[in-house]
Amino acid sequence: MKKSATATEDTSPELTEGWRTALQLVADDLGRRGSAERTLRAYRSDLNQFAQWAILAGLEPADVDVRQLRRYAAFCGTSELAPSTVARKLASLRACFRTLREHGVVEQNPAELVAAPKRPSSLPRVLRPAELSSLIDRIPAGTALELRDRALIELAYGSGLRAEELVGADLDSVELDSEQIRVEGKGSKTRLVPLGEYARAAIIVYLERARPALATDADQPALFLSKSGRRLQSSDVRRRLRLWARAAELPGRVHPHALRHSFATHLLDGGADLRAIQELLGHEHLSSTQIYTRVESARLRSAYSSSHPRA
Repeated sequence: MKKSATATEDTSPELTEGWRTALQLVADDLGRRGSAERTLRAYRSDLNQFAQWAILAGLEPADVDVRQLRRYAAFCGTSELAPSTVARKLASLRACFRTLREHGVVEQNPAELVAAPKRPSSLPRVLRPAELSSLIDRIPAGTALELRDRALIELAYGSGLRAEELVGADLDSVELDSEQIRVEGKGSKTRLVPLGEYARAAIIVYLERARPALATDADQPALFLSKSGRRLQSSDVRRRLRLWARAAELPGRVHPHALRHSFATHLLDGGADLRAIQELLGHEHLSSTQIYTRVESARLRSAYSSSHPRA
C-alpha cells in the first residue's frame, strides 16, 4: 500500500536506488547541454524535493503518472509557494522525465500533460535615459573601484549583458579595435555584441588606470576584478549597482536586469528590429524578446491616456 504524501519539506527520506539513478541521469544530461550552474542547483533542489515526496508516496520513477504529478502540484500550492516557483518546479520535472524517457526508464513524459499555474503578468522595469545618465554620472572617477563600476555599468547598459555575462567576461573577450565583446551566454552559447562608444571609453580607462591597481595575480583572466583581485561575482554587481542607484536617488530597487531591459527597450524605441534585438540579447526564442513590445505598448498607452483630450 502506498503511503500518504502529506509530509512537509522537513521530512527528508533517503533516496532509493531508482531515484538516485534517475537524478544522476538528469544531472549528466544537463551537464552535456552546458546548463548554467545556477540552473543545475535549481533543478537539483527541485528534483530532490519531488523525489522525497514520491518516496513517501511509495513511488519509483516509473510509477509516476499525470495524476500523481497533479497531486504534487496541488501539494506545492498548499505550501504557499509563489506560482512562479511552482511553474519552475514543473519545468524541472518536464526536463527530468524527458531525460528518463530518452533513457528508457519511463515510457512517456507525464509532466507534459500538467499545466503550470498562471503567473501574474508583470512588465520588466525600464530606466529612462535621463535616469541612466544620472546613475552613471553619480559614480566618481577617482578610485580604482569607481572606475571599475563605471565601466561595469556602462557595459551592462551599452551592450545589454546579464550579470553572469559581465562577471564571466575575460580580458580577451573585449575586442577594442573592432568595438565588440565576445559574450558567453546561457547554454554556453557565444555571441558577439557591439561595444557602445561610452562603454568602450570607460573600459579603456578602467584597463589603463584601475585594473592594474586591483590585479594581484598576473594570470587572472577576468575582465572585472574585486578589490582583492578575484573575479567579481553576480552578487557583487547587484550590490554595487544598488549603491550607485541610491546615490543617484533612483526610486525603488534597481537590479542588473533593469539595465538589460532598458537596453532592449531603448533600442526598440529607436526603431531597431525585434530580430536584431533578439540576437543582441542572446534569446533563443523570439517570444522572449517580444515582452519589450509590451513595454512599448504600455508606454504608448500611458502617453495616450495623459495627452489625448478624448482618451
